[in-house]
Amino acid sequence: MRARMALPAALAAALFALAGCGSNGSDDMGTATPSKTASPAQPPAGSDESGTGKSEVPVPEALTFKATTVDGKPFDARTLAGKPTVLWFWAPWCPKCKAQAEETAKVAADYQGKANVVGVAGLDTNAAMQDFVSDTGTGSFPQLSDETGEVWKRFEVTEQSRYVILDKTGKTVYEGVLPGGKGLADKVAGLTG
Repeated sequence: MRARMALPAALAAALFALAGCGSNGSDDMGTATPSKTASPAQPPAGSDESGTGKSEVPVPEALTFKATTVDGKPFDARTLAGKPTVLWFWAPWCPKCKAQAEETAKVAADYQGKANVVGVAGLDTNAAMQDFVSDTGTGSFPQLSDETGEVWKRFEVTEQSRYVILDKTGKTVYEGVLPGGKGLADKVAGLTG
């Protein structure tokens, strides 16, 4: 694969040099020079291959996972990079989780575009997870079906009704229970304000 990439790059560099153009961070085709913070294993969220000059956001290790939502859609956590993120770990049969649902949905709506809120369901079947989302009205933000517990393990969550809050760099700034979701809005406001 390197050989296939090296030849066009060498050809483009030769044409660029022959044209006598200076370096301005983009080649003569208008594509941005790759960021030194991005790596092939972790492409930046919102990377721009069209050459429009949008800034690239480095993806922290914490957000380099993929999952499936309760409605069967693929989910790539790299899309969360660059904004504070709330991961809400819940189980469908958990009364504490049901008590957190309303406040968590409110925070997701109030901070849409400024922070990410993602539910991570586990400890039951996907059918039960779908029922919980429907019953609690939490379908307005992503809900992951983590039946195998991979995301739970990644964040070292060992019980339901937990929040893991990451700042915009992917660093965990809070991990714990917020009864009824109380205090969640304040924690998110402190990261977005």
